[in-house]
Amino acid sequence: MTTTEVFLIAMLLIFSVPYLIWRLFRTDYWAPLVVVQIIVGVLLGPGVLGALFPDYYRFVFNGEVISALNGIAWWAVMIFVWIAGIELDLKQTWRRRAETGIAAGLALTVPLLFGAIAATGMLALSPVWTGAQGETWQVVLGIGMACAVTALPILILLMEKMDILRRPLGQRILRYASLDDIAVWGVLALILLDWERIGRQGAFLIGFAAATVGIRMLMRRLPPRDRWFVSLIWLAACGFAADWAGLHYMVGAFLSGAVLDAEWFDQEEMDRFRHTILLAVMPVFFLSTGLKTRWDVGGLMVFGAAAALLVASVAGKLLGLRIAGRILKWEKGEASIIGWLLQTKALIMIIFVNILLDKQVITNTTFTALLLMAIGSTMLTTPMVAPRLKRPGDFLARDS
Repeated sequence: MTTTEVFLIAMLLIFSVPYLIWRLFRTDYWAPLVVVQIIVGVLLGPGVLGALFPDYYRFVFNGEVISALNGIAWWAVMIFVWIAGIELDLKQTWRRRAETGIAAGLALTVPLLFGAIAATGMLALSPVWTGAQGETWQVVLGIGMACAVTALPILILLMEKMDILRRPLGQRILRYASLDDIAVWGVLALILLDWERIGRQGAFLIGFAAATVGIRMLMRRLPPRDRWFVSLIWLAACGFAADWAGLHYMVGAFLSGAVLDAEWFDQEEMDRFRHTILLAVMPVFFLSTGLKTRWDVGGLMVFGAAAALLVASVAGKLLGLRIAGRILKWEKGEASIIGWLLQTKALIMIIFVNILLDKQVITNTTFTALLLMAIGSTMLTTPMVAPRLKRPGDFLARDS
């Protein structure tokens, strides 16, 4: 077969298998399609399909096919993170900065601390978690932050299904998640800081600040249709510049969206665009993620580490929001709902640890444990939140 034909076989697997599982087994309540796609990506990887059918795996996912899939995955995830950056409502966050700062701060720092403690224990038991270029503090901080991440794009999808996204409660949760998103990318930049390339990184930040002034002036003057084209050009340029500086192209993708105002884009068009990207190209990213999973080094230790990290992530998030609820005098049960929603991991955490893996801060074994934790975290969200939303309370309509 030609490379094109094998590539299309891979695409057929990527799109048909998750959809059929999701539709036939009606998994939407506990595993939305995006979660099924991530799981199938793992199943199609070397740890499962490659182990059971090694010849077929090498035939379908040969070097040329993987290179083509990686190109699609890179661009897909850059667009997805760019959208997440645009959807940060920094103006609303600033207006309610006291309440948002308390809730978002505790929602981030407590699970980060719990995750860092779990990471310290993992490193004490085995050296397999540290990558070739990783320092101990980078691994501990990276794993800790992975436990604290909230997947903003997936959170939006889940709240849409629960019919709370446009309600005051949903908007409050988006504010908390948005502020934490900024912190996540800031910590990532700190982890990736390369003193040998500090000149380039400084030049990037100065150049980006100057270019941001120009792009914002230009976007205000462009008609709505042209804003989409120009902003995608801006995305590619920022991704290239950040990668050239050694910060990783995903940092550039997020920053390129964060400096654009959501009001410059029609909300319905942005929602459709996000759904289209999630439908048409993000499954390729999930497959490429699955190709990085490794079970042979850690064995059962990987599952043990994933369970410990899941406990640290969920317990830390719930405790942090419970403390915030006490300070802000929330209703009974309100902190629990917000905590369970904010512990959703999925995409952003997977992107975050993909970057750490690319930079060899962590190993494939660490990546696999964190990926399993992200899947478990996201699958818990709807079953834990939906019944709680049916209970009486005024918090759904309360603004703060």
